[in-house]
Amino acid sequence: MDATAVVLIANGEFRVEQRPVPARPGPDWSLIRVVAAGVCGSDIPRAFDGGAYHHPLVLGHEFAGVVAEPATEHAPGVAARPEGSRVAVFPLIPDPAEPINEIGEYALGSTYDYFGSRRDGAFQEYLWVPERNLFPVRDDLSLEHAALVEPCAVAYHAANRPAVQAGSSALVLGGGPIGLMVARWLALRGCAPVVVSEIDERKRDIARSMGFDVIDAAADPVAACRDRTAGGAEIVVEAVGLPITFRHAIASAARFGQVVFLGNIHGDFVLPEHEFSSILRRELTIYGTWNSKIAPRGRDEWTRVLAALGDTIDVEPLISHRPTLGEAPRTLAAMHARAEWFNKVVISVGAEAPR
Repeated sequence: MDATAVVLIANGEFRVEQRPVPARPGPDWSLIRVVAAGVCGSDIPRAFDGGAYHHPLVLGHEFAGVVAEPATEHAPGVAARPEGSRVAVFPLIPDPAEPINEIGEYALGSTYDYFGSRRDGAFQEYLWVPERNLFPVRDDLSLEHAALVEPCAVAYHAANRPAVQAGSSALVLGGGPIGLMVARWLALRGCAPVVVSEIDERKRDIARSMGFDVIDAAADPVAACRDRTAGGAEIVVEAVGLPITFRHAIASAARFGQVVFLGNIHGDFVLPEHEFSSILRRELTIYGTWNSKIAPRGRDEWTRVLAALGDTIDVEPLISHRPTLGEAPRTLAAMHARAEWFNKVVISVGAEAPR
């Protein structure tokens, strides 16, 4: 069987082509007909700035679809997903030899595999996936929205790093999709107010429409945060990835504040002596955060996020573009060139069967 794929054949060069679907990698792998795939911010430097592990490569690690061919064998403790099952896909494939897998910390290993970066991903019609990576999607949730469980789970994981009490003030630096998902999770945890700092006016409008207090990062976000949070936020999440916003995160925190570094940093982070001293003198707690967790199964972050999507978490306001698979190369190039305004892009890979 042949299927359409968007293939990164060289840095900045895509080709839409028909390729044969490969043989089943193992008996516990299922063939997924991809319905929707989100474009992550990390996909752009991977495609255009020399960030790919190899060429050719099919990008796409945020996706959902339908089981086309079920696994023929089922690993112990893994629920069988029959043909026609609607599923979201956890993109990380753990290395069984990693000792840290014994406590379910798959993302903290060093030799894992990953759809859309280390191996071909979901910008194609069909993809083999280990059955243990499949999560059921309930019938009243669209697969387009379910494709965003991965970034939403990353945000959930970050929002759960700090200890939160009801009424804790919170600041999120960055009003992109991940930042706004973090803001929503913090609000659901009881933070009030939740302030979002964002430089883009349209993203500020989205944040405002979602009920958040908003400040313009083009001005002085640290001073504005202190004004809105009685001298500093008790919880601060950096969701941009720039050295200056990492510094803003530290400066915006209240005494005994908790700071979460979420954004993938671009550039060297240098902290002047007096700013580092302020971390000690205010007794700040700083957390790093990475990816999300799927263990213990049933009480894991993906299960909780899928239960909330379409209910207490609405990702629809974040989606700005829905290109087809054939339109994907032009859309990705426009995102890299910043030729137009983009927020969350979800590629329509295939049609969703009637529910």
